[in-house]
Amino acid sequence: MISSFLKWVSGISEAFLGIPLYGGLFILSLGWSPLIAMLVLHIVTLIFSTKENSRYYGSIFGIVTSLLGWIPILGMLLHIICGFLLIWDAYNSSKKKALV
Repeated sequence: MISSFLKWVSGISEAFLGIPLYGGLFILSLGWSPLIAMLVLHIVTLIFSTKENSRYYGSIFGIVTSLLGWIPILGMLLHIICGFLLIWDAYNSSKKKALV
């Protein structure tokens, strides 16, 4: 499933952006463009998740995170939570696919 792969990619990326000092420096050094790239990735993941009848709450939370990620402490917390949600969902999707 493509949505499962995209959830892994976006979840790991969000977890990286949530690292307290490094994630913030990465975002600032590239002029907030990682937030725009993540917004596009979350929208694409949302589209594939809905087409595959997969859970999509992580992608919606990721869109909100991308829009609010520029706020220093709040952005870090949202990135960490979003990364956890997407990785958990990708793991469950992969496990469900293996059982079928």
